[in-house]
Amino acid sequence: MNAVRNNAVAATPAIAWSDILSATGYCIIPSIIDRTTIARIAEELAPDFVQTPFCTGDFYGERTKRFGRLLLRSQHVRSIIEHPKILGIAEDVLGPWCDCIQLNLAQAIAIHPGALAQLAHRDQDMWRGDIGEREYLLNIMWPLDPFTFENGATLIWQHSHGAAALDPAPVTADPVVAQCGPGDAILFLGSTLHGGGANVSDAPRRAIVVSYSLGWLKPYENPWLAYPPEVAKHFSPELAALVGYRQHRPNLGNFEGQCPSILLKGELPEQIAATDALRPDQALLLAQHVAGQREALTVREQ
Repeated sequence: MNAVRNNAVAATPAIAWSDILSATGYCIIPSIIDRTTIARIAEELAPDFVQTPFCTGDFYGERTKRFGRLLLRSQHVRSIIEHPKILGIAEDVLGPWCDCIQLNLAQAIAIHPGALAQLAHRDQDMWRGDIGEREYLLNIMWPLDPFTFENGATLIWQHSHGAAALDPAPVTADPVVAQCGPGDAILFLGSTLHGGGANVSDAPRRAIVVSYSLGWLKPYENPWLAYPPEVAKHFSPELAALVGYRQHRPNLGNFEGQCPSILLKGELPEQIAATDALRPDQALLLAQHVAGQREALTVREQ
């Protein structure tokens, strides 16, 4: 695909990529971010890739390294976490089932030579919710190195998502090998069957996986431990909200009955008044309920 074609594909509106995700379970957006930014992220994370020990356990991979808290490790990683087109797609895919989305995970992964292929899995299985009726999660894999079959590119089983996850029969179709490179983004749903490939090359395959989930779920990476208030107060209000300093209406995830973003705004008073945080439909229902009672009281007092 030439540069002109790459630019045209990357310029495709977010809703079109959302439609592809809904139909296929995955998509690869080429040249969605400049390679210079990706190279800077890779450079900033290089010491952590060296110093982080290999994982323990066959699922994470004994020849694989993983680490999170990326917003503390790289000043440029915000550009992929807050990428406007990616956030637009996430809103399209997840918005019907929540009041707001949240950052579920930002993790760096290095699959080293000798790594076995990962067990094929669906990330939605982190939560024991209903299957085939809603999407819980959207994953974005950002390659830091070229992804090839030899070095363990992500394997994706297309059309394995949504209601197909209810089928107890094992998937027999061959997976798609998500071959692409730095600057590209691999998107796949939480219901899509996937797994890291085996690395039979002589070099690690590095990437960052960023995922967004429904705002009322417990996220994979505990955001308030990864980014406590003394850290998050330096984030923009939008980024702080994305990593968890925001209520999910009605009233979910509050601090003393208020939005937890108050923890980022300086010294708190000793006592705080709990304040309603309702969806518009709930606020309307409540207003009608209160108005009815007040009207009845007025009638009795006359």
